[in-house]
Amino acid sequence: MGYGDIMRVTTSGASNHTARAYGNGLTAGGVQASEKMASDDLARMKTYKTIIGNVAHRRNVDPALIAAIISRESQAGKSISGTNGWGDNGNGFGLMQVDKNWHVPRGAWNSETHLDQATEILVDILKVVRGKRPGWSPEQHLKGAIAAYNKGYDVLDHADVDKITTGNDYSSDVVARAKWYKRNGF
Repeated sequence: MGYGDIMRVTTSGASNHTARAYGNGLTAGGVQASEKMASDDLARMKTYKTIIGNVAHRRNVDPALIAAIISRESQAGKSISGTNGWGDNGNGFGLMQVDKNWHVPRGAWNSETHLDQATEILVDILKVVRGKRPGWSPEQHLKGAIAAYNKGYDVLDHADVDKITTGNDYSSDVVARAKWYKRNGF
C-alpha cells in the first residue's frame, strides 16, 4: 500500500514475555509465536474483514496491518467484548484500543467508524515519524509508526524502536502478525 511494504519490514516476532503472557501453550517468542496468536484470532477477524477492507482502501493502509493491530490490541475483540469495548484499565477503546487520554473515541467498539479513527491515528503518526526520521526507508517509517502507535511519538533509533513498547516487541509482533494475515487472505 502507500506507506511501505509490510512484507519487507524486518521482524523478530513476539518477545518471550508476550508469548508467555498469551498462554495457550506458548512458552517462547519469535515469529512463530506471533503467527500462532494471529491464527488463533482468524475466525473472529474474518467477521471484520469487510470493514477492515473499507478502511484500508480509504486510508491507503494494508488491511493485513489493520488486522495485525486488532489482533495484538484486542485478540479480534476477544479480550474486550464483555467490557463494552474498553480495555487497558479503561483507557483503551475498541478493537484497535484508541487511548481516551489522547483521543475522543468515535463509533462503537467494533465499528468501521472506530477502525477508521484508529487507522487515521496510525497514518498521522506515520507522517510524524517520516518528518522526524527523513533518512529512514518507507519500511523503517512503517515499523516506527507501529511502535509509536503503542507508545507515542518518542520513537528511538530504528534498531531500538521497540525498546519502550509494551513487551519490548510491539512493532515486531505486529509486523509478524501482519505478514501472516497478508499470507492468509487480508
